[in-house]
This record gives sequence, C-alpha cells and structure tokens, in this order.
Amino acid sequence: MSASAMNLSKRLLSGIAIATVALVLAACSDEKKEQASATPTETTETAAKADAKPADAMTTASTTAAPTTTTEAKPAGTEVAQSTAAPAKVELPSSEGSVDMAKLLEPGALPEMAIGDANAPVTIVEYMSMTCPHCAAFHNNTFEAIKTKYIDSGKVRFVLREFPFDPRAAAAFMLARCAPEGQYFPMISMLFKQQQQWAAAQNGRDALLQMSKLAGFTQETFESCLTNQKLLDDVNAVMQKGAKDFGVQSTPTFFVNGEHYSGDMSVDVMSALIDSKL
Repeated sequence: MSASAMNLSKRLLSGIAIATVALVLAACSDEKKEQASATPTETTETAAKADAKPADAMTTASTTAAPTTTTEAKPAGTEVAQSTAAPAKVELPSSEGSVDMAKLLEPGALPEMAIGDANAPVTIVEYMSMTCPHCAAFHNNTFEAIKTKYIDSGKVRFVLREFPFDPRAAAAFMLARCAPEGQYFPMISMLFKQQQQWAAAQNGRDALLQMSKLAGFTQETFESCLTNQKLLDDVNAVMQKGAKDFGVQSTPTFFVNGEHYSGDMSVDVMSALIDSKL
C-alpha cells in the first residue's frame, strides 16, 4: 500500500478527517422536531444509547413492567363483552411533505441497493446512518417482518441509501459496498445487529475488521476498501444529494411512494402505512 493510501486509511479509521461534508445535519433521531434539549425516549429494543458519541470516529468508543390487572369475578353465565372488542386502530405517522418519485429514483453516484419487485405498487426509500441507534432498532426489530409480509410478496420495493453522520458510519457503508455481490443487505443487517460492538468501541478499526472478517474480508481487502477515495466520495455524494434535493435531515428517513416520514417505525405502524398505499 502506498504512503498516501495508508494515510487515507489512518485518517478515515481514526476519525480525524473524512471527505468534507458540505452540510451540518441534525444527529440521528426520530424526535428531530422537538427542542434540542429534550431527552429522546428510549425503548429496550434500541440497539445503542441515544447519548453515545460514535461521531468521535474510530477511536471512541427497562424493560417497563407490564401493569398488573385484575379481573372482577363474574357471576356464572355472564358474558365478558371485552373479549369481542375490536383491536385498537394503528395511528399513521404524519407525512412531512412529498417529493417527485421520478426524481427520487434517478440514478445517483452509486448503484441502487434495492430488494423487491421493481413493479411493486409501493416503493420505500430509506436514508440511514450505520451508527444511528434508531436505524439499528428499525432494522433489528421491524425490517425482517416487513420483508416477509410485503417485499417477498411483491407488494413493496425497498431501497437503502447511505447517509453517514460520522467516519465510522462511512467506513461501515464502504465495507458493505465492498462485500461480495449479493451480500450488501446481509452485511448491513450484521453490522446493525452488532452495532454496539463496533460503533462505540475504543478501537473502531479493529472492531470493524473483525466484523468484516465474518463477511469474508481479509486484512488486504479490508484495507483496500477503506482506502478507496472514490468510493468514499460517492458515499458522501449520496448523502449530500439526499439532504439537498430531498430534505433529509435525520435518520432514519423514509420516502413511501414519495411521502416523507422521519423516525423509527414499529411493524404495526409501517404495515398500516404500507396498507394505506396499496
């Protein structure tokens, strides 16, 4: 490896520098419209603490008890009316506006990473950051169920796009792009499931190397990927276009048939949203 390549790898993996990002964006949060001083609500499904600071790059690193209910004894033969009550209706998230679908789906700096029928009636485009705990929560708790119910059945085409907020996220995206053909989605899934292991590790470089070896990388292919300046520039270009052209300011951000939604979604909420578009 040349001296310049080694220096680029060192800068990327130490977090001292990454390609210049033209926009200063809000931190990953599905509460971006609340005051900056508000404390975001966390759930036990969240993959990482909301106050973690993986943006320091490659160098840093309740369950709520169910209420006890009692049932008043009923005389023999008394019917329990509650058993026939209809399930509560799922409230749909509010759209933050819309974008032109043709423009949204125009080719970008990188090949599109999509799964599902290209002619599906619903197209979802997600902008995400690999160090975002809300993105990890969505992919760990919601995505597979949506894939089984809607993507595999031909109802939804799902597109993933890179929106890294920090050097570790950019490095993770680069490695997913360098994975063998057909392994982008599996590697994204693995990195989200293991997010705490590498995103907040003291030595992010070594942690990502270990994750990459599980996906078939060698030391040489790992280094070669992360010293690819064009790939890094293209990842940043995807982010910058999302911010400039489509108003992406936080992650995860979803465009569902062009309608803009921000924040993590449960299986029930996303299912209801998709059903409303079918």
